[in-house]
Amino acid sequence: MFTITVETQFWASHRLTLPDGSREPVHSHNWRVTANVSSDELDSMGLVMDFGRVKAIMDNVVAEFDDSALDRIDYFRRNRSSAENVAKYIYDNLAAKLPKAVTLEDITVIEEAGCAAKFSR
Repeated sequence: MFTITVETQFWASHRLTLPDGSREPVHSHNWRVTANVSSDELDSMGLVMDFGRVKAIMDNVVAEFDDSALDRIDYFRRNRSSAENVAKYIYDNLAAKLPKAVTLEDITVIEEAGCAAKFSR
């Protein structure tokens, strides 16, 4: 199996509700998103998939997040805007847009240095 890794980023704020019902202050991150995409076979150019094409699809998926408050996006009104849920949202939306011969292995979302969440199926 061959795997490539592509990264993008976006800036967004969020606010989590804590177990006691209180809420964190609204705060923002420059979120980094890493996708690992694989295939058993390489295409006619010797690629899993063109890096630029994967990045363009990723950028399209996260475009609605950039410079926004995640808690105002419908998905995060139903699901807390944790890094884990951000990773799952991006995974589900990116996987649906990839060619059939290509598999999305996982998405890692980094809120800040040392703080990351990964989602895979």
